[in-house]
Amino acid sequence: MIKVLIADDEPLVQAGIKSMINWSDLDMSIVGTASNGAIAYNMIQEFNPDIIISDIKMPVMSGLELAKKCRDEKRDLPIFIFLTSYEDFQFAKEAMTYRASDYLIKLELTPEALIESLNIAVTRLQEVQKKLSQSEAPAVDSLYLMKDQFYTRLLLNLFESNVQFEAQRNNLGIDFDYDAFAVGYLTINSDRLDSSDSAKNLNLYTSSMQVVTELISKYVSCHVIAKDINCLNIIFFLKDKDPEEYKSIIENALNHVSVMLYNYYNVNITVAIGSIVASPLQISSSYQDAKQISSQLDKEHKILFFDEMPDNKTFTNVFNLSLFKEDIRKAYIEYDRDALEDIFNSIIELFEGQTPHYIQALDAASSILYMSLSLLNNGEQIVTSIFSDNSNGYRSLYELTTVEQIMQWLRVLRDGLCQTLESQNKSHKNQIVENVKKYIKDHVHEKLSLNIVAEIFNISPNYLSVLFSKYNDVGFTDYINQCKIEVAERMLTEGDYKIYEISDKLGFESAFYFSRVFKKITGISPKNYITGNSIVK
Repeated sequence: MIKVLIADDEPLVQAGIKSMINWSDLDMSIVGTASNGAIAYNMIQEFNPDIIISDIKMPVMSGLELAKKCRDEKRDLPIFIFLTSYEDFQFAKEAMTYRASDYLIKLELTPEALIESLNIAVTRLQEVQKKLSQSEAPAVDSLYLMKDQFYTRLLLNLFESNVQFEAQRNNLGIDFDYDAFAVGYLTINSDRLDSSDSAKNLNLYTSSMQVVTELISKYVSCHVIAKDINCLNIIFFLKDKDPEEYKSIIENALNHVSVMLYNYYNVNITVAIGSIVASPLQISSSYQDAKQISSQLDKEHKILFFDEMPDNKTFTNVFNLSLFKEDIRKAYIEYDRDALEDIFNSIIELFEGQTPHYIQALDAASSILYMSLSLLNNGEQIVTSIFSDNSNGYRSLYELTTVEQIMQWLRVLRDGLCQTLESQNKSHKNQIVENVKKYIKDHVHEKLSLNIVAEIFNISPNYLSVLFSKYNDVGFTDYINQCKIEVAERMLTEGDYKIYEISDKLGFESAFYFSRVFKKITGISPKNYITGNSIVK
């Protein structure tokens, strides 16, 4: 059955469209209604509708902005049908640039016109589905996830070196051409929360988070990372201003977002902003600062900057994960089940042997969760499956009210992760090698080394070398040379290149070294190879 979503800020229009035709006769079902584009976007992610009937103009996020966002994310679906009260050709023209299938005037809408428009959309839907079935689906979501993981590593200071940071940044195409950075720790609060309706609470939080994500970037360059169901982190990218102007820009942006959230959702936000730093690798310091002062936020102090706090103020709400961070990182990367179990046990024993504050325990569990999602391959899927029996999944952590409950949650995470590492150890290591081999082939024209590639994949050079020797026929360096020489042979046979030109194009340090490697692998020198192929021709 075809899934349809209706997005319109007028309840009467929503009701009218729902009752205008018999949807089941068209083999369609309405999966939901949304009052603005931000809510509709959340529902797209949750329900994956095939068709959206959307008003062009809506508060918070318009229908056109929603369609543009889907297009920018390279989504082939859903198919859009636009409604409007404005008979303006420019709207229709813009709507068509976002691959809308039709454009309808509300005042002229009839059952016949709606059915005709839906039939057009179904035809477009069938074309898209056929295209997707004939080709591999693009890994767009994977790219977004990789970027989120990259920013999470920045927040948690998980990069081993500047070289590793630069390698991954370049690989993902992320630009840090800014003069300063700061991290905001934003918490969402509302009197509308109902302790008995977790689904309703989750919908309120996710809708609010989507609004924050959409609006904040209109005032200041940033990247937003959802941390849990009522908290998110904002990395601000700042340029060409002094520190006081930075603060003014950030505060102005947050005030606009705050007003919009309160007007539409009756939601309040509080935001702690860490110190302003000059380097991307100092972002973790700003993040820690923001967490430190977050406990000082209240109704009178909704926005706080770290440098405005008294120097003698002490904070006890943050758990220092630095003692365990490197061991956790290594255990995840190497899929070391025993090491991970020991680390979790040490953390749990540490809390059980003291009388920790609830906020400290929550921060510890939250930080470990964050690392699990970020560092594990398919971390989101793994952790989600571990807590599949909970209605709110791993986010059930934020429903817990005591330290004992949090420790039990950590035990469940520990046991699930250990089981996963044990069962997937061999296949994971083999997959690393396969991914590295693909990377080498895709970047065969570049200068490649064990250190460079290890940095890209966030593992140690020694570990990569050991894996390659165990799960591949030849060692790491020999494999790179084989790939390069295969390309060199084609270039010598099919192209009009000189030996030194091929050497340079394939990233060899010199033509002499290229010739040596070529002869070692093929048995003859490049010059004799050219001569031999010329004779054959």
